[in-house]
Amino acid sequence: MPKVKRAKKFAAVKRMISPKDPRLAPVKAKLALAAAAAAAPVKNVAPLPAAMFFSHNTALGPPYHILLDTNFINFAIKNKLEIVRAAMDCLLAKCVPVVTDCVIAELEKLGVKYRVALRVAKDPRFERLTCEHKGTYADDCIVNRVTDHRCYIVATCDKDLRRRLRKIPGVPCMFITQRKFTVERMPVSGAPRARFWGAPRKTLFGTEHS
Repeated sequence: MPKVKRAKKFAAVKRMISPKDPRLAPVKAKLALAAAAAAAPVKNVAPLPAAMFFSHNTALGPPYHILLDTNFINFAIKNKLEIVRAAMDCLLAKCVPVVTDCVIAELEKLGVKYRVALRVAKDPRFERLTCEHKGTYADDCIVNRVTDHRCYIVATCDKDLRRRLRKIPGVPCMFITQRKFTVERMPVSGAPRARFWGAPRKTLFGTEHS
């Protein structure tokens, strides 16, 4: 039996749902949330070092590795302090001074006036660290190194560098005051100022010495 051909309806259009239909509200909400999540900035949170127990750095211990800055060596010579002996008198333990290549390069650039500091920095008792960065700016090198490896005490007399180091928890600073080496307390993240050991503190009951 032959098939019967059916005539197509004139102007036949598929039925479509209206954009204002309330059934589309959940779908629009999901699309809006996905677009907002895609447009939000990605936060990169640096992982905490395994040696940190809250604000206590368990990687610090004798023998202490002291990372020297350029001006610290100069001020130690001006105050007639022998770095290894003065550091051991301060920390009451064995100390290993550490010098980076950029500190040596800075001392070499300063010329003949700082030849004694250069000779002290090349002491065979000092440990030498190789720098892989470009340039000879030591402050950024020291900050990046102690951020990655928090096993150093940074010895510097630069106030700007010490301000940057206080923002890194678990990295103490050593500086020179009253012709002797002094170590600040362990910095807590976000602390405005760290008090150094031996400094008197005023309380309600009088002056307290730590």
